[in-house]
Amino acid sequence: MTIDQGDAPLEDDNASIEDSTSIQESATIQESAAAPEVPVWREPRDGVPSVIDNPTSLAEYAETLSRASGPLAVDAERASGFRYSQRAYLIQLRRNGAGIALIDPIAVPDMAPIQQATADTEWILHAATQDLACLREIGLIPSSLFDTELAGRLLGRERVSLAALVQSELGAHLQKGHGASDWSLRPFTPALLRYAALDVELLIELRDSLEQSLIEAGKLEWAREEFDALLSFMPRDHGDDAWRRTSGMHRVRKGRNLAVVRELWRARDEVARRIDTAQGRVLNDAAIVAAATAMPATVEDLGKLPEFSNRGAQRRLRNWWDALERARAIPERDLPETSGPSIGLPPPRSWPDKRPEAAVRLDAAKAAMTQLSEHVNIPVENLLQPEALRRACWDGLTGDDLEAHLHNSGARGWQIALTLPL
Repeated sequence: MTIDQGDAPLEDDNASIEDSTSIQESATIQESAAAPEVPVWREPRDGVPSVIDNPTSLAEYAETLSRASGPLAVDAERASGFRYSQRAYLIQLRRNGAGIALIDPIAVPDMAPIQQATADTEWILHAATQDLACLREIGLIPSSLFDTELAGRLLGRERVSLAALVQSELGAHLQKGHGASDWSLRPFTPALLRYAALDVELLIELRDSLEQSLIEAGKLEWAREEFDALLSFMPRDHGDDAWRRTSGMHRVRKGRNLAVVRELWRARDEVARRIDTAQGRVLNDAAIVAAATAMPATVEDLGKLPEFSNRGAQRRLRNWWDALERARAIPERDLPETSGPSIGLPPPRSWPDKRPEAAVRLDAAKAAMTQLSEHVNIPVENLLQPEALRRACWDGLTGDDLEAHLHNSGARGWQIALTLPL
């Protein structure tokens, strides 16, 4: 298939690249040793552009962008594993007629020129829920979008990473490898910038291929409902109960031990926020749960726990001990609840004992959903949010109450039409 008008074509299994000089100028496409028939994209066809890090360059690219045509490929790089904040540290854009832009939003925080230049343009993102919040934070908000990962899910593709979809849909191998890097560091290395540019290099072609497949599968309208819903997406705010999402919480059962988890989580969150470091780098979840289950009697005992042996945990050992002491001082009446509506539904494995009829409903619903999933070739979790399904079964909702529950849970019209009869 043709990558772009006037650009080098991707190879089919038995095709050859005729103009090697043109290829060297527009894209680096080499044969993979493991799969010789698959071309490898090692860098963008027009090379890696310089980073836009000043208002003048941003305004110039925005002007070019406004004269370009077609949808806009968008991606953002964060430093989630390193920083507390979810801010964007690099923005990648590509549009036919404008080429690729790599923008440093730390150096150029005012993205108004880009927003104005693309106000009525469809944006293409891969796994949009990962980037929409950080884009919104710097004033980049789409009026319409196409999510290539979600399209792949609706089409029942087995693998939906960007590289996997580029290979299955376009027959090319996209060289990757720096997604977990610390994008907050400056200056950017050439390898990082090449990786970032490749994230949007084939996104437009991938969108077109997936849209055609959605049309052929009769799922384009379903996809459009999903994409429209994404426009108002906001990350879920767990509020004061965010600490209950600590990994390994199932091992903590008593109110006093839960209080230790909560106080340690809050102490960690305060430190992480202050120094803008990922929570897990300040103190990992395993250490929090270990302290809550061991309930050490002294600060020395706390420091002897294997989970607290690393330098980071030891450096702030007094912080963690103070949190543990606060948990011990909480009156019994104020301890966290161990069950009840405020902490959500119990795990399904406990349903046969706590509410047997709900367990029967859940088993039946799961079986029906699995059958529907296989019939329409869409993963169960994309047919209906698992939490919405569990709540309906736990409460035994039927008829109008069930339909209202699905609407309130955020289910789209196509999802309700398929699942409500079950």
